[in-house]
Formats: sequence, structure tokens, C-alpha cells
Amino acid sequence: MLGTQFTTGSPSWIDLGSPDTKAAAAFYGSVFGWDFQSLGPEAGGYGFFQQDGRTVGAVGPLTEEGAQSAWTVYFQTPDADNTQQAAEAAGGTVRSPAFDVMDAGRMANLTDPGGARFAVWQPAAVRGLERTSETNTLLWVELHVADPEAVLGFYQQLFGWRWSEMKAPGMTYRVISTAEGDQQDASFGGAAEVQEGMQPSWVPYFAVEDADAIARSTQGNGGSVLMPAADVPDVGRIAWLADPAGAVFAVLKPAPMP
Repeated sequence: MLGTQFTTGSPSWIDLGSPDTKAAAAFYGSVFGWDFQSLGPEAGGYGFFQQDGRTVGAVGPLTEEGAQSAWTVYFQTPDADNTQQAAEAAGGTVRSPAFDVMDAGRMANLTDPGGARFAVWQPAAVRGLERTSETNTLLWVELHVADPEAVLGFYQQLFGWRWSEMKAPGMTYRVISTAEGDQQDASFGGAAEVQEGMQPSWVPYFAVEDADAIARSTQGNGGSVLMPAADVPDVGRIAWLADPAGAVFAVLKPAPMP
């Protein structure tokens, strides 16, 4: 699962683009118990979601024309400009060229050939998330596109990712790992065929103690349940949810380790 010792290709940051950052902070504060720390007017309304003073994500206003509220997954790179160029050469799209985020780092907003949006992060003062794989923090990220194998080839060119196939009921699931280290230990996410009616996307999974309770809390705070909590053998209990602005996320109560 995810750690905070990020290497090339690791998911190192997530943020939410929202039409109402104050409402988003209130929603996620109610559902996950997160605190919101604004970075002030100079940051354009951007701020951090925190748990016990440790950053677990961020939220900011929608900045791209026509953008809908969504979570964005950032992958670490040693050179955002080079990764941007590699993405374009491999069939991806550059939505915003690499730029400096004050002294925090350098980033670029990209879209893969399957239509899923993502970003890359070249760390400086801000290395990445400060807490992962604990209750109510990021645990896993999942790619949903029409042709996972082809799109994973794109990411392999960018980051050297590895993946292995797992058979699941009615589908083939691919477990993704970074280029370095033991493949199982370096796994951080998966890829599957996008379901009918869904947009190609990266979906963040948050670890929870009770997926059913989080689903109820989501509904009670104005969000919606896209897939009710269900058990997945050897994985845990999963629910797919959306916040009041429509941003999709998932929660997972992991199965006990053998």
C-alpha cells in the first residue's frame, strides 16, 4: 500500500477541484474528520486537508475552463518538464504546461491517451502527502479507462511502472507498482475497464474503519452512493461515493492480513 517515501511514479499528492471550497471542506470534515488549513489569498483559495496536523490532501477552486469537480492524483517525477514532453510524445495531452507552485514544487496537468486526467509533481519544499494508508487517508488509486493495457503502456514510458494481472469476477484487474523495489511491496494502485456511464478517470480510495458508516455519512451530508458497500474477497469492503459537487471517491475497509 501507499507510503510517504515517494519514488518516481508514486502517487504523492491528491487534490480536489471544487466549485465551493468552503462547502467541500465542511463535507470532508464531516465525513472523514479532516481539518482545513487555508493557504491564504495569495494561494487563490487553495488549502490543505489535514488529520492531526498532517496533510492528507488538498482542495482548491476549479481553474480549468469547463472543468467538473473531481479529485486529481499527482505522480512524483524528478523533472516535470521532461515528463510533460514524454507524455505528449506518447500520445497524452498537456492541459497546463509545467509551472512552479511558489516554492512548493513544480507541476503539470496532463491527460492520458485513455482520457483520464492526472498531474505530475516535482517536489521542492513540499515533498508530498504527510500521512497515507491510515484510517481516513489515501490508501490506493485506481485507473478506469476503456483499454487499461494500452494506457498502462503510456504510463510505463513515463514512470517505468510494472503491473500484474489478477482475475476478478467478470473482469481482469491489473495491480500497478512503481519501477523500484519488490513488485508486490511497491504496488500502489490498479487499473480496470471503465464502466458504462462513467468517465475515464483516476479514483482515490481512502482507508476507513467502516465503509457502510462512511456511505451513510456521505448521504447524510449531501453526497451520494454510487456503489453501496460490498465485500471483495481478499481485498475488503468497498463503497463508491460522490461528494455534493459530484467528485467521485471510494472507501475501503481492508480485509485482515493473513
